[in-house]
Amino acid sequence: MVIQSDAYRRFEKEALLHCPKMEPITRKVNVSAKFYMKTRRRVDLVNLLEALCDVLKLAGIVEDDNSNIIAHHDGCGVYYDKENPRIVVEIYEVEE
Repeated sequence: MVIQSDAYRRFEKEALLHCPKMEPITRKVNVSAKFYMKTRRRVDLVNLLEALCDVLKLAGIVEDDNSNIIAHHDGCGVYYDKENPRIVVEIYEVEE
């Protein structure tokens, strides 16, 4: 059993507030995410993407976060913005 940290649960709760209500995406997509962090502390991009994909599934934006739906993560990166930390997410359908 995996127990999520308090920081993860806070992130999930906040992120869900910003997710639109929509029909779940069921086709293959690219999820591009730019993570603007408030500090220059080193972070693991893979962990950030995993948390984002979990939220996209929990919010019902994607039917599932496996590779049959979230097929790519092209254009992702971590950036610094002390004044305006945020995540910019773009989702595009990809050719099968």
